[in-house]
Amino acid sequence: MDQRFPGVACDAFALPRRRERGAGTVLALAVVAVTVALTTAAIGVTGAWGARQKAAVAADATALAAADVAVGRTSGEPCARADVVARGNGASMTGCVVEAVVVSVEVSVPYLAWETSAAARAGPPGSR
Repeated sequence: MDQRFPGVACDAFALPRRRERGAGTVLALAVVAVTVALTTAAIGVTGAWGARQKAAVAADATALAAADVAVGRTSGEPCARADVVARGNGASMTGCVVEAVVVSVEVSVPYLAWETSAAARAGPPGSR
């Protein structure tokens, strides 16, 4: 009988002792590192999506406000009004074109080290 494994008649059936101490710790650290990396990437992508949505909303509001001025609902200059509305929505206007009563605008919103932009066009129904 083997002294290490009482009750086992032959060493052939005994499980060998391995000296892999700490392997579970390394595996746990790897799982934590992968989880942190994926979470960081997900937060970055979600933030970029949010900035894109903010730019789209700002562009829509800016174009609608400028179109109100272009058709005569409010007084002022369409692109000046568009700039005020864009800044009020946390964006900066990068382009404004007025063609009769149709206004096309482009705005940008900063996100971390980048900027995301969106464009919108507004005018009375049926105008092209």
